[in-house]
Amino acid sequence: MRLLIIVDFQNDFVDGALGFPEAKFLENKIYEKAKGYDNIVFTLDTHDENYLNTQEGKNLPIKHCIRDSEGWQLYGKIKELSGKKFIKNTFGSDELFEYLKNSNYQEIEIVGLVSNICVIANAVLAKTALPEAQIIVDASCTDSYDKALHEKALDVMEGMQIKIINRG
Repeated sequence: MRLLIIVDFQNDFVDGALGFPEAKFLENKIYEKAKGYDNIVFTLDTHDENYLNTQEGKNLPIKHCIRDSEGWQLYGKIKELSGKKFIKNTFGSDELFEYLKNSNYQEIEIVGLVSNICVIANAVLAKTALPEAQIIVDASCTDSYDKALHEKALDVMEGMQIKIINRG
């Protein structure tokens, strides 16, 4: 069985509070890739109004993905896709980890935003939950506002036996 995980492809990461121009170019690639999957899940970065008082908010003082706001919603055509949604208030999803641990997926592909933060965190959780499954990150369907950190994140994931495809 195969699974596609779409990480945090939300308005605030594409063209909102933490958006960056290249993120918009991922929409069609992710949407087309999703057509090849029967099993899709999403992670949704989710914060409350007290975000700036949290540990993350003190280190990244930009309010984003406030629950039920426009910035919290899935971006563009991606919101047309159906699948289970995992709400998370930090970089990795503990609920996604539990879901994967209790599944029998042999292949998990991960796409979305941001490569050097939430994509890498959830890729590591997937590898931990299912160490014998092939974990794949499609480099053409993820990106970061920081290109150097993007490349480093891909290198680190590759070093952790996560297969990186469509790189460069």
